[in-house]
Amino acid sequence: MKRPGLFITLEGIDGTGKSTQYRLLVSYLKKLGCSVCATREPGGTRVGERIRRILLASSTKKMSALAELVLMYAARAQHLEEVVRPALARGQMVLSDRFNDASMAYQGYGRKLGTKTVRALDRIVCGPTQPDLTLMLDLSPGVALRRAQGRELRRNSRHGRFEAEGLKFHKRVRRGYLALARQDPKRIKVVKADRPVDEVQSEIRKLVEECLARHRRGKT
Repeated sequence: MKRPGLFITLEGIDGTGKSTQYRLLVSYLKKLGCSVCATREPGGTRVGERIRRILLASSTKKMSALAELVLMYAARAQHLEEVVRPALARGQMVLSDRFNDASMAYQGYGRKLGTKTVRALDRIVCGPTQPDLTLMLDLSPGVALRRAQGRELRRNSRHGRFEAEGLKFHKRVRRGYLALARQDPKRIKVVKADRPVDEVQSEIRKLVEECLARHRRGKT
């Protein structure tokens, strides 16, 4: 019987360099010969990508916090059904740019819905399918927000709904992520993102390699 795959997620507030680190890690793992299922949230499926466009559009201004959370989990339910669980069953390594910790941080803390509301949905939608390792890139919200806004300017695009939020919102999101890391230090590893890209990537690779070694020994 094939051993289930490994589920690794990358998290962090906007502007931490998470997507860059994600792409570098995917490339590195493939060079190592790992069978990688690279995906993202919200998105990862046709349904999920449609929901993503709604959630991130700057024109979607009056969406309630609860509607936002439910849409996130609707996309996640499809993602789990169509991508994550089948890949894990095949023994692949699933590497996702965001997963359920993002909902806890952004909607639970950032939107002030509270942890109980988010966890209730998570139990229904995700159940036992939880990451084996989460890499949380951490950076001062002020610096991260300037980075995110600068990125949108370079792309000549309008700020999305989350980038357009004020500094107080992003501070709450960061507090949420750090609270989650304190609650689950075995799974969630905080990686300081105020360093050169290669230094951050080096630490990420070390953490992933340690997780891979444990998984091979059957201790994940």
